[in-house]
Amino acid sequence: QVQLVESGGGLVQAGGSLRLSCAASGTIFSINAMGWYRQAAGKQRDMVALIFSAGHTYYADSVKGRFTISRDNAKNTVYLQMNSLKPEDTAVYYCAGRSPLNTWDYWGQGTQVTVSS
Repeated sequence: QVQLVESGGGLVQAGGSLRLSCAASGTIFSINAMGWYRQAAGKQRDMVALIFSAGHTYYADSVKGRFTISRDNAKNTVYLQMNSLKPEDTAVYYCAGRSPLNTWDYWGQGTQVTVSS
């Protein structure tokens, strides 16, 4: 099993920055990609950023140039640096891990990010 624990959410003013962290534990060798997703109130959960085992990254158009996903393999931790935050970035942010079957089977509990205008 894999456990994912997010941290770093909070309340920030528009234009500000936050860094989210996702610490992974358990059978992490089974993960071939990590990602950040978000779900705003009343909306579906959407992909924000992905990082693959080879280091490639992928971003939703809405966050390109503002958010950066990275990882520290020694700490088994993935980060999401969020700059130039906008009120529309307000959501619960989830960390996710992809299994060898390429399904997103592992999820954290989520961390709330609120951006005030």
